[in-house]
Amino acid sequence: MFDWDLLRSTSSVHVLMQLAQERGMPPEVCLKGTALVPEAVTDPSAEVTARQEVRVVRNLLARFGDESGLGVEAGGRYHISLYGPWGLALLSSHTVREVIEVSLRYIDLALVFGHLIFEEGATESRLIFDDSQIPEDVRPFLTERVITGIHTIGRELFTAGVPASRVSFRHPAPADTTRYRNMFGVEPAFGAKANELAFDSAHLDDALPQANEWARGICEQLCRDLLSARRARTGVAGSVRDRLVRNPGEIPDQIAVAAELFMSPRTLSRRLRHEGTSFRHLLDEVREMMSEELLHHTDMTTEQVAARLGYAEAASFIRAFRRWKGCPPQEFRARGARTAAPIKAVPEFALDRTHLVGAG
Repeated sequence: MFDWDLLRSTSSVHVLMQLAQERGMPPEVCLKGTALVPEAVTDPSAEVTARQEVRVVRNLLARFGDESGLGVEAGGRYHISLYGPWGLALLSSHTVREVIEVSLRYIDLALVFGHLIFEEGATESRLIFDDSQIPEDVRPFLTERVITGIHTIGRELFTAGVPASRVSFRHPAPADTTRYRNMFGVEPAFGAKANELAFDSAHLDDALPQANEWARGICEQLCRDLLSARRARTGVAGSVRDRLVRNPGEIPDQIAVAAELFMSPRTLSRRLRHEGTSFRHLLDEVREMMSEELLHHTDMTTEQVAARLGYAEAASFIRAFRRWKGCPPQEFRARGARTAAPIKAVPEFALDRTHLVGAG
């Protein structure tokens, strides 16, 4: 489910506004329908919703949508300095593998649209971008922006960058692919089964020149704090989410939550749909964050975590976790153990609610 109200910094909208201005589009026209003013976009403390950013993209495409590789042009401007603590955490990582692990752990700070998955192979590894939940009219642009942004960050982290062995997009080929070849160094495949950026697995253990364990720890904490604030929900969705995390281990179903909110399940579904979400999506979101917290900070088994999250069997939880993180729970825990030792399990989930909601 696409989260229209997810907050993020205005940096992306600022880049889009600059792109529009260079093509003769006034900022007011670029921001039409967003309730934003140019001054707010340049305010470093301001935030925008995904809904507002999509509207800006639509305004841009309405005027310049025929320009081949416009998403690539946008993605090439998303430098690591735009990403605040998330970008600094990447800079202070030790290897390409660690960069990928940190980036996926706090991906919500950088990636609002779609879902990024990493698959490591013996000779070739892939970053796969799932764009299936992005609105169709903006899907090619946002997909190109994400894939190009990843490639751009890779070049900034390493002097020579991590060369792409393959690049593919699900959408049809544009009239001119020059911009794509110049950016990636290879001719992308279009109309492919998946959006992929592939590279030689040998690069996974390449060392970063600015690795710093202490700095990375500080940056990761800032990432967690930011996620805590941005994942907070308001309205009916916020009320539902509060009830879902109130008593971990006894997660209520939609009927019970609707009764607590003094409305019918049908009315609850309608209200959540109006806010751009659903009960199932909120339950999925809460389970994902709880599972991260339990795997990182307790020694509970996969079966115990599955039961605590309300799954009838561990296999269902493992399938869901693979969908969220691109790997099974134990592999996720092993990665986290490299930077933080887990504490012993708490018998009745004594983690306080505020900390749980902010889990990243």
